[in-house]
Amino acid sequence: MKKIAILGSTGSIGTQTLEVVRSNPELEVTALAAGGNVRKMEEQIREFKPCAACMWTKEAACDLKNRVADMDIKILWGMEGLLEIAVLPQVQVLVTAIVGMIGIRPTIAAIESGKNIALANKETLVTAGHIIMPLAKKHNVSILPVDSEHSAVFQSLNGERADRIEKILLTASGGPFRGKTRKELESVQVEDALKHPNWAMGRKITIDSSTLVNKGLEVMEAKWLFGVELNRIQVVVHPQSIIHSMVEYADGAVMAQLGTPDMKLPIQYALFYPDRRPMNGKKVNFFEIGSLTFEKPDTETFTGLGLAYRAAELGGSMPAVYNAANEKAVELFLERRIAYLQIPELIEESMEQHGVIENPSVDDILNTQKQVYEYIAGRVKG
Repeated sequence: MKKIAILGSTGSIGTQTLEVVRSNPELEVTALAAGGNVRKMEEQIREFKPCAACMWTKEAACDLKNRVADMDIKILWGMEGLLEIAVLPQVQVLVTAIVGMIGIRPTIAAIESGKNIALANKETLVTAGHIIMPLAKKHNVSILPVDSEHSAVFQSLNGERADRIEKILLTASGGPFRGKTRKELESVQVEDALKHPNWAMGRKITIDSSTLVNKGLEVMEAKWLFGVELNRIQVVVHPQSIIHSMVEYADGAVMAQLGTPDMKLPIQYALFYPDRRPMNGKKVNFFEIGSLTFEKPDTETFTGLGLAYRAAELGGSMPAVYNAANEKAVELFLERRIAYLQIPELIEESMEQHGVIENPSVDDILNTQKQVYEYIAGRVKG
């Protein structure tokens, strides 16, 4: 029996992780954590019977405690609750499906207590990769990627020497606005940006996919996960989303991982690595697909991708600025307070006004986030 805890259990990755658990009786859910969806958390508790659950606010935790008063479960709240779940002695794998930089501290705590990490919280490596990866090595902890692209690279690396990597090829669907001009993007509404052609994801990551910022974050994450330089990470637009990513080796051979656009596959692979378990669902039918196509990303229209490379090259605290500015800008766009094209504009402005901190601590990273939020709040009023 493998015991897991899930941070972000009511979100897209969290709920799909629980679908994997339903199909695999060898998995046991020990603890769950979520933001504010008390109703869904109650449903999950009653089904999976964890020993602990955490909500982000005290009010939500009190509500949940009243709802499950008939059950033997410890209800926690806030960062202290996340940290307590992260170090539970019975937990073997922590699934970090929580959104945002609040995932950094629980991930560090879990690593220090010897837990393997099934990583879906890309912000942790984007902003604190220089802390996380050496720490995981020190404690002999595995960081198992859950993002479909990084899982594909991870699978394509199996049995190969890391020093023979020529290039990592991260595939991107291109999102709902592939082929659009900047002029056409001026009128984009929230509903348009939330219509992803291939993947079912949460609201924030769906917007990120449409701007290609998500791919920029994945580039930065890949740098830390696989220990490669930025000039060896290339984004390739692949509209069918069948090839999830590839690795090119020194001899010119390219290894790729293919599958249908279903996040349950990389989730299950991370939870059972190095084993592969049977999984229900649609399999790839090449006769139905017919053809696979590839394009260069349009970085002139979708400037967020180029900004990610710039942030990663500058290093230090700049990736935290990029991530925080995008988080705040996407929040404002979803609230209909800014236009779609202002998302990358606010990211660039935030980067330009920031003085880079070399080798930032966790406190530096979180303070940078706070400063960027305040800067954007001052730029966008009303």
